[in-house]
Amino acid sequence: MDYSQEYKQKLVSADEAVKIIKSGDWVDYGWCNGTVDVLDQALAKRTDELKNVNLRGGILLKPLAVFAREDAGEHFTWNSWHMSGIERKLIARGCAYYSPIRYSELPRYYRESSCPDDVAMIMVAPMDKHGYFNFGPNASHLGAMCETAKHVIVEVNENMPRCLGGTECGIHISDVTYIVEGNNAPIGELGAGGPATDVDKKVAQLIVDQIPNGACLQLGIGGMPNAVGSLIAESDLKDLGVHTEMYVDAFVDIARAGKINGSKKNIDRFRQVYGFGAGTKKMYDYLDENPELMSAPVSYTNDIRSIAALDNFISINNCVDIDLFGQISSESSGIKQISGAGGQLDFVLGAYLSNGGKSFICCSSTFTDKQGVMHSRIRPTLAEGSIVTDTRANTHYVVTEYGMVNLKGLSSWQKAEAIIAQANIQNQELVNEHEIMQQAYAQANEIVELATKQAQEILDNATTEANNVKIAAMQYTDDILANLGNIITHSIEVSTNDYNTMLANLRQIDSIVSANRAELNPPVEETNTAPEGETEKLDVI
Repeated sequence: MDYSQEYKQKLVSADEAVKIIKSGDWVDYGWCNGTVDVLDQALAKRTDELKNVNLRGGILLKPLAVFAREDAGEHFTWNSWHMSGIERKLIARGCAYYSPIRYSELPRYYRESSCPDDVAMIMVAPMDKHGYFNFGPNASHLGAMCETAKHVIVEVNENMPRCLGGTECGIHISDVTYIVEGNNAPIGELGAGGPATDVDKKVAQLIVDQIPNGACLQLGIGGMPNAVGSLIAESDLKDLGVHTEMYVDAFVDIARAGKINGSKKNIDRFRQVYGFGAGTKKMYDYLDENPELMSAPVSYTNDIRSIAALDNFISINNCVDIDLFGQISSESSGIKQISGAGGQLDFVLGAYLSNGGKSFICCSSTFTDKQGVMHSRIRPTLAEGSIVTDTRANTHYVVTEYGMVNLKGLSSWQKAEAIIAQANIQNQELVNEHEIMQQAYAQANEIVELATKQAQEILDNATTEANNVKIAAMQYTDDILANLGNIITHSIEVSTNDYNTMLANLRQIDSIVSANRAELNPPVEETNTAPEGETEKLDVI
């Protein structure tokens, strides 16, 4: 079927396409290297016309045009699923916020959300002969996003690699509202952050020694995971598989070294499975039209059940800080948001459920700030406000340049001692602080026990005294009421006697009055001597 006519009908300029956006709309900007470019510039031109437009996206690889103006926050708000350095700067300006969620939950969130996108804008590869626009290395959650959006605008970029997959790796032209042909700028790149340091190499060596032939790999973002990848590429390991949230340059090096074939995978054999990819042009060229690669939604790649189904699963991720309880913070430093929850917890849990699986959280024991001051990443407790990405019950292996420790099953004190052993030897104050903490905890427990005992005694005595006071008060009140009753009864009796006496006296007086009146008015006697017709005249005294 020829889709060229439909393509022409839906093809518009970027300025024309963004006219569909209104004040108050929710607008998706795509994801990572699939974030729109010319559509962003076109929407920026309409800044003064719009208010309260909520934008969604994540892992920005370059600044957005809509936030170029200082007053951009009065018109647009950025809602990120996962922060990059660019987004941290937007937070500092007060016009961006992180939306906490496990990355694997995004597809379901979009499908069940009560607030779907009014407009979804995404950068895609050119349409194929079957009418599909490929999402590039961003299957991620974009399929679910497009399913539920009221309008979908695609920005075509010829430099977007066409990444093959299983499901939800593209959108058909029939589901597209507008097509915009972009300027075909190179898509955003994410480097490994410079060559591996000596610390990176030491950590990598400790981890690589734990990886068996036939293992299935997941690598996180950052220098250490990439250093592990480089070391694997130089090792004697073989028959490795890939099932990862994020595809990075290190996988390309491992694959080209002949270490990856996926032959030992329990599911998706011979396929390298990933949710999204961000790296350099080397990686994008490797992904393009490569049938060995399988681009899949994160609801599959990060599903604990998918991870657990793969034997000897090896998960390798970075963290920001770890405390002596074994709690891992990988997304914030205090209340400062750095990245996001991502899929780290999913892979920590899934790897432990895998037959022979292991998860490794790695970090340097220290870091140096911009002022040149050294700080320890191993802390007695996480900094106030720090987000716990992996709880102490989930953490498996922790690795620094000073060693590796398996924290599973250890008591709190064993964990603390084991973690301290991984600290930089320059941080002896941490050990001293730990010893002080032990003594303080012991003293505190004694004080708490004594205080509890004393408090119970005081409570018991107070209860007894209160009961005695209550009984005495009740008796006293009863006595008063009894006396009052006697007084009232006596008063009634006295009043009754006085009333009866007064009534008798009044009756006696009434009798005397009646008698006196009778004496003053005796009855008149009648006579018959008066002649008929005349009335006898009587003298009345």
